[in-house]
Amino acid sequence: MDELAITVIGRDRPGIVADVAEALADLGANLTDSTMTRLRGHFAMTLVCTGPDAGDVEAALGPLAVRGRLLATVRAVGPEEVTTPTGEPYVLSVHGADRLGIVAAVTRVVAEAGGNITDLTTRLAGPLYVLVAEVELPPGTAPQTEERLNAAAAGLGVDVVLRRAESDVL
Repeated sequence: MDELAITVIGRDRPGIVADVAEALADLGANLTDSTMTRLRGHFAMTLVCTGPDAGDVEAALGPLAVRGRLLATVRAVGPEEVTTPTGEPYVLSVHGADRLGIVAAVTRVVAEAGGNITDLTTRLAGPLYVLVAEVELPPGTAPQTEERLNAAAAGLGVDVVLRRAESDVL
């Protein structure tokens, strides 16, 4: 059974998620992971599914790309390697005036601490720039990482908060 990574981007309009999900369901694809968002009037979705082969999915999504409405890419990927998280879960928040280099600076601090970013969202709301990231930090490194994040934030003129994440209950 193939495992596929699919991306769909284009101008936002009602019904894109339904169109893509129906096309995949008609092929017998099982959606295992997905994320979707609007970015300044553009739609962006990434998903992983199992079932059909990549060529069949490309053909099924082809009609959605008519007249350049959407761009869909399909790529076969290997099965997920089952791993247990090696870090402790944290939420990193950054707020402040928009300026070049915010994402680069704070993500570099996390990387240098040996941390892994598992989810990241940014949003520009008028003059306010907001970054929220879920990160895993190696055990015992949060205090030093927070100090380095505060130093980076001070250099950028933004505020940063690193807090322990609540456990998700599914």
